[in-house]
Amino acid sequence: MTALITRDELKAAIDAGTVTVVDALGGGYHAQQHLPGARPLVLADVDARAATALPDRDAAIVTYCSNPACPNSGQVADRLSALGYSNVRKYREGIEDWVAAGLPTEAV
Repeated sequence: MTALITRDELKAAIDAGTVTVVDALGGGYHAQQHLPGARPLVLADVDARAATALPDRDAAIVTYCSNPACPNSGQVADRLSALGYSNVRKYREGIEDWVAAGLPTEAV
């Protein structure tokens, strides 16, 4: 099971530039709104794109999706771990929690 990260821990890591954030919603959701600097990567694309999108397998990576009921972030995190990524965590509460806290987002 993937380790979790809190909103405050994630915000601090984003602010410090010490984490790669992965938006497991992808597509139109990512274009409309995503966490600062987040890269879109959905489960169907992990095997084909992970090595290029996330070349450092030891880097801190955090996946997220919409809310705790959304399985995408856990599925992407689990697949990355299976591919040898050693520092993957999941922001279980997702973008809904981030927005509700008044934190900034980006759009494409």
